[in-house]
Amino acid sequence: MNRLTGTTAIVTGGAQGIGAAIVTRLAQDGARVASLDIDAARGQALAADLQSQGLNVLFISADVTIEDDIRRAVETTEAHFGPVDILINNAGRNAYFDAAAMSSDDWDASMALNLKAAWLGAKYVLPSMKRRGGGSIVNISSLHARLTTEGMFPYAAAKAGLTGLTRSLALDYGAFNIRVNAILPGWTRTAGVDDWFSRQPDPAAAERRVIDTQPLRRIASPADVASVAAFLVSADASAITGAEIAVDCGLGAKYAG
Repeated sequence: MNRLTGTTAIVTGGAQGIGAAIVTRLAQDGARVASLDIDAARGQALAADLQSQGLNVLFISADVTIEDDIRRAVETTEAHFGPVDILINNAGRNAYFDAAAMSSDDWDASMALNLKAAWLGAKYVLPSMKRRGGGSIVNISSLHARLTTEGMFPYAAAKAGLTGLTRSLALDYGAFNIRVNAILPGWTRTAGVDDWFSRQPDPAAAERRVIDTQPLRRIASPADVASVAAFLVSADASAITGAEIAVDCGLGAKYAG
């Protein structure tokens, strides 16, 4: 498919996992893609592999919690590919703290990556999108924005904030044909999830327990999330904004209410 031909996209956290899958899918759909990540080795390796396949991908080393890095990355993307049409705010990390014991520095670091970085990305692409009369932003939130479990503080708070940010931007910029949506993944087959399984006393049993809770009896793949992201930024989703799309193999429906 080439439904994104002629567009320029930025994907944060694009070196591995869901981010790498999104970089790959958008490039396969014809977009010129700038992949941002703090992990230069993985990011450069992915970009080189995709370039060898004839895809238009640029890796930019950036810490998305630092405003100057975001500004520089947007400027570099525009100089290399042209104005940004698509922003995927994917960078994030689980956080597990006790609210009474967590330090202010830990709180600030978690919020900077899981929430503030998405605002910074939007801050530096919205003016150009507004001038040109359109654009699309997708924030990769989490099912924890709606439903959570013990021990997920403050990750759930940050992801709930990210969905609130999504709604606000959708309302504030809809008149300029800028669409802003959120994807809420559930359990997804990433390195982090595989590492969590491996650290359980019985990894195989732990994985079976998780899979048995999923209505589809499987967990999502990064490619599943990437497919939804590619749809949301395409003209096929031109009437969708302010939406929260769960990609969770039905887990949210099972526990709703």
